[in-house]
Amino acid sequence: MSKLKIGMISFAHGHAHSYLHALLSLPHEVEVAGIADESFERVAETVRKHGLAYYEDYRRLLAADIDAVVICSENVRHAEHTIAAAEAGKHVLCEKPLGVSVPEMERMIETCRARGVQLMTAFPCRFIPAVAAAKAAVDRGDIGEIVAIKGTNRGTMPGGWFVDPALSGGGALLDHTVHVMDLMNWLTGSRVRDVYAHAATLFHEGLAVDDAGMIHVQYENGTVGVLDTSWSRNGAFPTWGDVTLEIIGTRGVISVDSFAQKNEWYDVRKGKGVWDYWGDSMDLAMIEAFADAIRRGEPVPVTGEDGLRSAEVALAGYESSKRGQTVELAR
Repeated sequence: MSKLKIGMISFAHGHAHSYLHALLSLPHEVEVAGIADESFERVAETVRKHGLAYYEDYRRLLAADIDAVVICSENVRHAEHTIAAAEAGKHVLCEKPLGVSVPEMERMIETCRARGVQLMTAFPCRFIPAVAAAKAAVDRGDIGEIVAIKGTNRGTMPGGWFVDPALSGGGALLDHTVHVMDLMNWLTGSRVRDVYAHAATLFHEGLAVDDAGMIHVQYENGTVGVLDTSWSRNGAFPTWGDVTLEIIGTRGVISVDSFAQKNEWYDVRKGKGVWDYWGDSMDLAMIEAFADAIRRGEPVPVTGEDGLRSAEVALAGYESSKRGQTVELAR
């Protein structure tokens, strides 16, 4: 089987560096065909270090001999880049959130379907060993029927374009709802019916977006969920944040600490504790799953629809917070 040629569109999102590292870790399966970024300064060192082709205009990359692209642009550009890639016949792995409105995400999904290419949403948390084990336990019926889920995704404030609503489409409620909401959707196997949320700016004075939120959901199958989503970790915290789940069933409970596979060490030069991970890389597992699906002609494990189902909850959360009441999702 020949190598899959994959290009990257934009390094605006920091996850691009980890995804590139994962792509380069699969030399027998994948060839990194180039990087497109309107800012050469942003990718200059990466391009030189790895000897990669550089394109200032992403359309030139899409015109090249490639099979797929990984998109890590600003949130508001995901739709533009995904639709252009689909129209060029390229498969897509798009950074989360999939989009900043339901209509544009529906267009992304429909364009990819019409052009016969696959669209995968970048949800690496599905590939965390503890999360995968929890999903297997739920599917086996180890804890009976799920009645409730409590989750957290509390991180550090990313700054840059993330705090510019014209580029991000929202703050912490959007940025940190989508990962864990996708896990909750995946575990329950149901769709969210209604949303009640609160969003505010509590930790960083002067931000133009929210940095804290609580989002409550009720699923069509009766399961209830609550998610603490924030940029509440300060610079002294050992890592960017957390992803935790408490899954309550009729016969038991599963607790998930996604980043527990780590050693703790203390370095006076850094001035804070450091977490040194020894567990499997969720980003590598996700990239490998995407590449394998494309090479084998099989469905990607995390779809565009999955991205839509999590992002629509965050967007409804903003509407709920503004109104001060529950918002029912459209069907």
